[in-house]
Amino acid sequence: MKTLRLEDIVRPNIAELTPYSSARNEYSGKDAIFFDANENPFNRPYNRYPDPLHTDLKEKVSGLKGVEVDQIFVGNGSDEAIDLLIRAFCIPGNDHIVLPDPTYGMYEVCASVNDVKVIKVLLNSDFNLDPDRILHVVNNHSKLILICSPNNPTGNSFAEKDILFLLKKFHGIVAIDEAYIDFAPHNGFLKHLPGFPNLVILQTFSKAWGMAGIRLGFAFADKPVIRILNKIKYPYNVSGLTQNTALEMLERTVEKDMWVRSILNQKAFLQQALNQFKFVRKIYPSDANFFLVKVDEPLAIYNFLESEKLIIRNRSKMPLCEGCLRITVGTEVENKMLINRLTEYQEVILK
Repeated sequence: MKTLRLEDIVRPNIAELTPYSSARNEYSGKDAIFFDANENPFNRPYNRYPDPLHTDLKEKVSGLKGVEVDQIFVGNGSDEAIDLLIRAFCIPGNDHIVLPDPTYGMYEVCASVNDVKVIKVLLNSDFNLDPDRILHVVNNHSKLILICSPNNPTGNSFAEKDILFLLKKFHGIVAIDEAYIDFAPHNGFLKHLPGFPNLVILQTFSKAWGMAGIRLGFAFADKPVIRILNKIKYPYNVSGLTQNTALEMLERTVEKDMWVRSILNQKAFLQQALNQFKFVRKIYPSDANFFLVKVDEPLAIYNFLESEKLIIRNRSKMPLCEGCLRITVGTEVENKMLINRLTEYQEVILK
């Protein structure tokens, strides 16, 4: 593997950038009287700016994930880390990112906002990666490959050997979005972090941790990559409320693990129940808290469920997903309600 030199792929203006130094960067101690940040002295503790480097939260996550504090970036959802990776490494109007297709739509949105071209490489018919085809489209302007695994909307995890192949062969950043990793039967790519300076792993509190409303995501990477992300993020990108709520949630890992088991059990129930319907053609394997189901008349089913205030996603217009609906696993009560309404659809609407 050719040694990665960040200076060869980071944008020159980012490399030369002097980051903004906030008052809390210059002094981060506690129990002091602050006259340095133009804060209101009343309405404590909300009058004070939050820790810009999220020290307590990183220390807790470090112990949970088995990575060093300096290998962790904390962001306003995973979307912030995605945006910063594109901004850090892709010159607008010149460079591009490479995406498997279909995948999470926000990658392309972030690239477009930053005037960065997207090159899409279609997945195989079984929704797996074709690493040779990906490498075939890369050139000197390819700075970032973004891979969602388990993938959204297909639900499957990509083969470890295929991603390792890309990490070894691609002279740029390979970012693996593991938003759904807690639902998968494997542990993901954190174990490979020491061996690959071009590896970035994205995770989130939005899925298994049940905290989508606080908007908290993480990037795990080699220390020089994390330093670049911290250099260009907004000074106080994660609020004190979010940091404190996350710290409280991290004390509830037993409850989070119970939620995951319940969701996986309910996913099995939903898939088994859906297999009994005549309009269901195929249910695709999934390592996430959702799955794709191929059906007859997907729009009709979507509209019927919407009229019953049961909201799923129609993914029929995405490549390789013709006729497919994406269903997120709910509670036992919610899932039974969905099956009951679909039974009504089959018995009455299709009569």
